[in-house]
Amino acid sequence: MIWLLRRGVIAPSMILLAAALWVLLPLWLIVVAALVPVLPGRWRLLRILWLTVVWVTAESVLLVILFGWWLASGFGRRIRTPYWEGVHYDAVQGLMFVVFREARRVLALRIETDGPSPDAYPGTPLIVACRHAGPGDSFTLIHALMHWYHREPRVVLKDTLAWDPTVDVIMNRIPARFVSPGKGGRDFERQIADLARDLDANDAFVIFPEGGNFTPARRQRGIDRLRRLGLERMARRAEQMTQVLAPRPGGLLAALDAAPEADVVLVAHTGLDHLLTVGDVWRELPTNKVIVMRWWHVPREEIPAGREAQIEWLFGWWERIDTWVTEHRPQELVRPRARRRTAKAQ
Repeated sequence: MIWLLRRGVIAPSMILLAAALWVLLPLWLIVVAALVPVLPGRWRLLRILWLTVVWVTAESVLLVILFGWWLASGFGRRIRTPYWEGVHYDAVQGLMFVVFREARRVLALRIETDGPSPDAYPGTPLIVACRHAGPGDSFTLIHALMHWYHREPRVVLKDTLAWDPTVDVIMNRIPARFVSPGKGGRDFERQIADLARDLDANDAFVIFPEGGNFTPARRQRGIDRLRRLGLERMARRAEQMTQVLAPRPGGLLAALDAAPEADVVLVAHTGLDHLLTVGDVWRELPTNKVIVMRWWHVPREEIPAGREAQIEWLFGWWERIDTWVTEHRPQELVRPRARRRTAKAQ
């Protein structure tokens, strides 16, 4: 029933929404022009309107194309063959290119990468473990992997993202898994292992070991969870990490076991991680920010064997990522509400 709702109702509604946005665009522009003088910021509402139009239009066009490919593949019978899988990766790459080009232009946003060049690990399958913080960081990582590192990502996503019709359709046609946040256990690790198995030379298995986007409340819940499990030493180490959540090792360790031939790449980033709420994003528009992504390549022979040793290794890397984020967060990333409170106190 949920599948029918997403494919039969939400997907067509997205296409109708795109048509309505373009038909009514002159009216929307008049409304925005009337509101601009009374709203703070530099054309915030117009920027949001245009990015919404771009995103909905790109998704709608792609949905029509995806339906055509479903027909061309024999009503889906050959949709998971290598040819069609490659075609769908090309579609994801095209979507990311369009969206990020407009985001950089409209939001005055830049993305910089630091670390090994794309040719540092030719012909080697990768397991990519990334910090999770800030709006759109997972899309930024996929964009970087496909456009700069020329990899075909296998992605672990929250099941709530399946309500986006384009994400739902594409990710069910390429290697990916939708998982419920906070639900671990053997079944979760089995799904991760299945997805990480048989990686080839241009694959990158992508996982976010923290299990959710960083917030101070979520960080504290992670520390409390470690204490409930009797892991006091790990809880104390997690308390020392102020910019990241304590990693949940089960998924990454399952991927390491399933892909013994893969190296590991760890990714940290900063620039938009202070934007925790919709209000934060609104106040920052246009962002005029630089997202800096730091990549570390760890050859497989440097990763210890055994579950306990690998957990120690992962926590050690997350402490290193926490230090890097602390050292590289721009000074101006003090949240506006904090500045206002300080000014009021003075």
